[in-house]
Amino acid sequence: MRLIIIGGGISGLSLAYFLLEKKPSLDITVLESEKKAGGKIWTDRADGFLCEGGVNGFLDNRPKTLELISRLSLAPLRSSDTARKRFIFSGGKLRRLPESPVSFFASNLLSLPGRLRIIWEMFAPKGGGNDETLADFARRRLGSEAYEKLIDPMASGIFAGDPEKMSLKSCFPKVYNLEQTYGSLIRGMLKLQKEAKKTGKKVGAGPGGVLTSFSDGMGALIYTLSSFLGDRMRTGSRAVAVDRKDDRYIVHISDSTYIETDTVVLATPAFETSEMVREIDRNLSSTLSDIYYPSISVVCLGYKRNRIVNSLDGFGFLIPSREGRKILGTLWDSSIFPNRAPEGYVLLRSMLGGARKSELAEQDENKQVQLVMDELRDIMGIDVQPDFAKVYVHKKGIPQYFPGHEKRLETITGISGRFKGMYITGNAYRGIGVNDCIENSYKLAERIVQEI
Repeated sequence: MRLIIIGGGISGLSLAYFLLEKKPSLDITVLESEKKAGGKIWTDRADGFLCEGGVNGFLDNRPKTLELISRLSLAPLRSSDTARKRFIFSGGKLRRLPESPVSFFASNLLSLPGRLRIIWEMFAPKGGGNDETLADFARRRLGSEAYEKLIDPMASGIFAGDPEKMSLKSCFPKVYNLEQTYGSLIRGMLKLQKEAKKTGKKVGAGPGGVLTSFSDGMGALIYTLSSFLGDRMRTGSRAVAVDRKDDRYIVHISDSTYIETDTVVLATPAFETSEMVREIDRNLSSTLSDIYYPSISVVCLGYKRNRIVNSLDGFGFLIPSREGRKILGTLWDSSIFPNRAPEGYVLLRSMLGGARKSELAEQDENKQVQLVMDELRDIMGIDVQPDFAKVYVHKKGIPQYFPGHEKRLETITGISGRFKGMYITGNAYRGIGVNDCIENSYKLAERIVQEI
């Protein structure tokens, strides 16, 4: 049985691994258009710095990721305790994000009325279950101030998104279900914590877990998966179209060659998948093309430690859109994981672009470096030239889940389900994170093995 996986990001690679684990006799080929596999997982060593050009870690709270890492004999590296301290740039200052209810109500991040409004969440009327935006949900349940200072920067940090357009139901299903089940986030959390004491399980409406990576960066996961696949992995092979011929598929490659296969999995970004399936089903192609991808870039700057006044005692900071800054936030990477900068240096990693300012990530790289330097001068008081600078641009970088995303998935699933042997996966559908991709790949592998 021949099976072609188009797309060598974490979705495609982990799917190939799980399929071979379940059915070693499968004749699998993974096609990746770039010269390197990994997609948005991109670790780069330069001048002694270890830069993550995309994803910088995963949360250690999902079993399938931990199981995969264990089977690959990779040693996970938990972020430092220092990284538990996170900051919000609000009112022209870096303010520490409270970590407990007591510290929250003692904090000046929100005004007293803003803090009291969050307590009133227990009495706010339950929503009707419609697919509302994250912004509408947050204002309704937590108040405008909490939305602007807490929820808005969180959405930028995770999705590089605009909460005014993000679907709560699709982006944060646990939060949506908490309100629907208990009528209140606070009451729901209290009940879940009470139940958790009996079972010993941790609960939370948020993602939870500890940020985790590897000594050699997230690229270690990609390298190990690629090594496992060996010559089943073909980089520099761009699939441009997929045709259906009787009960088989023809995958057309950009060099004018083609591969005939029994089963094909499209693990590419939705806009690329849209182009490839155009001749199979125009409605499917059109639905896939509706998923929006803003551009985002990562700007890594390295400095001598003694030239930075800030203690860098923490994870970094995010910025509410109301502050009017041009960056989404900055992670203090050398404080989060060891060996990210040479001895005596620090590494700062700033994000540009996203749903609100996609164009900033598409400008000249030198302009991006200067823009970040200007922002860090105002925010962190860094008034010196960096000793190291590197920019990683992701045009059409992160898929956005708008209201109606769930119905769009139903359409995609319904149409693609009519074509036996064709599957669509990736981070454009049911979760954008590494953990989501790996878990979805595991489920898809189970399904494919049952159906082929």
